[in-house]
Amino acid sequence: MIRLQRLIPSLLFAALCLFATAQDTADNRTTAHALMLGMGRASQLDTYLSPMEYRGPQFTILRETLRMTRMADSRISHQSLLGGTFSCTDNPAGNASYWGGRIGYKAGWHYHWTPLPSLRLMAGGLLGAQAGVLYNTRNGNNPAQARLGIDLAASVAGIYIIRCRDYPISLRYQADLPLMGCMFSPHYGESYYEISQNGVAHNLLMSHPANAFSLRQMLTADFPVGRSVIRLGYLSDVRHSRVHHLRMNDVSRSFLIGFVRHFSILRKNSLPSKDSVL
Repeated sequence: MIRLQRLIPSLLFAALCLFATAQDTADNRTTAHALMLGMGRASQLDTYLSPMEYRGPQFTILRETLRMTRMADSRISHQSLLGGTFSCTDNPAGNASYWGGRIGYKAGWHYHWTPLPSLRLMAGGLLGAQAGVLYNTRNGNNPAQARLGIDLAASVAGIYIIRCRDYPISLRYQADLPLMGCMFSPHYGESYYEISQNGVAHNLLMSHPANAFSLRQMLTADFPVGRSVIRLGYLSDVRHSRVHHLRMNDVSRSFLIGFVRHFSILRKNSLPSKDSVL
């Protein structure tokens, strides 16, 4: 069994490798940058703060960069995702609220197959990190809960091009499933003052689908409008954990709208390519 002391340095080293390799993709053939804003509903349960489930609106911002590299005969793409969420949820009685925020970053690679001219399938992995906080407006003791973690996720995606009278619409589906990582969690009944006095080493633990299941799914449709591309999408983010005798459920579903920019980065003496990342 992998020890936690060995897992954390390994994941941090992998993160540095991701950053270093991303810098080497300056000669990518095509690049797509997308900025999306979303609004939806969130359902939150955190037994460290309250035994009740809180529900309410959630706002999302997401920036994605997708690059086609020259590795493996241009069949490998590099993806990075930077996103943040803000939620305000209420308990069933309406006498207490959660104020929550989270920011996360993921990066990794996908290998591409093209079984059909209009269909592209992708599979790979993403390394991610996240940090957030959930604050209960009613609690006097232990009013807030920190969310910290890093993980390595399996990722699959598919892109399908629909043409309506020579008008192309690009549909994309992606699902990310964290397989292993490290997360922070207090113990049942343990205050953050006690954590500050005793250190956080005993609050770090290895995460996996059995104790911290998470699944992120995104479906988008890109519509060319003049020289711009408008993106509409749907994002489902499911996070569950049961560690240290505490339960956490955080489920959100949001509708997205944004725009996409495509451009090429070429080295000197190189010829333009017609390959497209989408």
